[in-house]
Amino acid sequence: MPDMSASASQAMTHLATLAAEVDEDKVTPGVLGFIVFAAMALAVWALMKSMTRHMGRVDFKEPGGSGAADADSEAAADPKAKQQG
Repeated sequence: MPDMSASASQAMTHLATLAAEVDEDKVTPGVLGFIVFAAMALAVWALMKSMTRHMGRVDFKEPGGSGAADADSEAAADPKAKQQG
């Protein structure tokens, strides 16, 4: 087992020298950050596509509404109907 601790010690020495070469003032997200960002972008795209599909299915007319409310909205949309009415 002494060989394992020697190799672990040697590996840590190599990692320490690599860490010394890294600029401490520069921080980058790396590959993991890109993967997370891309996954979030795909999720937002899928949600927007689903929302668009569901909003297309919505019927904005009220079922069983009174005729007076429909007449008022038509009169408001047509100014000639107000003058004649």
